[in-house]
Amino acid sequence: MSETRIQLPAGVRPPLGVYVNGVELKEGIDFRVAADELVVSRELVKEGNLGFWRWFLGAFGIGTYRKNDVVDIRYQRDGTAKIAHDVEFATPTPS
Repeated sequence: MSETRIQLPAGVRPPLGVYVNGVELKEGIDFRVAADELVVSRELVKEGNLGFWRWFLGAFGIGTYRKNDVVDIRYQRDGTAKIAHDVEFATPTPS
């Protein structure tokens, strides 16, 4: 089973609300917290920089679509609700 490990931003501690592409994940089913990491039970993908041809086609209104997951984390700090938007993660390398 593929999983993605995400380093929690500084100061972010449970309880957490985790969203991938705007869809809430369920703790214990879709993700778990291990020390200072969030472990999502599926592979998430981050699109890299646009290459010349994809940029060129886009300039003429011809779209190309690739998977680009966005992770948001909702948490509390000092009694105030906060959101860490588009949290960075590394795409796992095939083994």
